[in-house]
Amino acid sequence: MSQYRTSIDPDRLSPDSRLECSICWWVYDPQDGDEAGNIPRGTPFTALSDDWRCPQCDALRHQFLVIADDR
Repeated sequence: MSQYRTSIDPDRLSPDSRLECSICWWVYDPQDGDEAGNIPRGTPFTALSDDWRCPQCDALRHQFLVIADDR
């Protein structure tokens, strides 16, 4: 599986963009939300609060990378 990863540019991020933690590789998918952080399904990454962190390793938002749509 080849995934092209880029840094986050909020102006170019679509609401359905998936992002991957650069520390532990956990994927934030807006279709799934974040159950551990009480983030409902359908919440785009750009709508997450500034203090939101990776539910798996506690990485900051800026440590996430965009995953090219490979679906």
